[in-house]
Amino acid sequence: MSRVYWDSMLFIYLIEGNPDFAPRVREIYEGMERRGDILCTSVFTLGEVLTGPRKIGAQSVVESTRQFFLDSGRVELLAFSATTSDRYSVIRAATPVTAADAIHLACAAESEVDVFITNDRTLRKLTIAGIQYVVGLNTDLY
Repeated sequence: MSRVYWDSMLFIYLIEGNPDFAPRVREIYEGMERRGDILCTSVFTLGEVLTGPRKIGAQSVVESTRQFFLDSGRVELLAFSATTSDRYSVIRAATPVTAADAIHLACAAESEVDVFITNDRTLRKLTIAGIQYVVGLNTDLY
């Protein structure tokens, strides 16, 4: 059993039904369920994934997304704490990542996740203390 952090885009691909990436994300999720892995992401992710549906007034999508993240027991939401902010500053100082990506990486590192999955090529090249592997959607782990 591994703790696996999903970058926001993986959730967005599913919510929006992205034809290029949603099938692969579903396949990864099903593999994680078979293995008994724990799906993790930050509370920041919830804000990111709710933004699109709110912009277009899709209240039912907002509610179902909130239910999935907050009530389903399927996602472990990781907090951004004072110690996480220190990791954030180290990541921002040492890498070229955006503030949003540094928040994700800091939350994952602070919680010492096993795998961080992203579709961002820049992030896949990084080695971050506290995260065993940063991998892309094309990984053969699942």
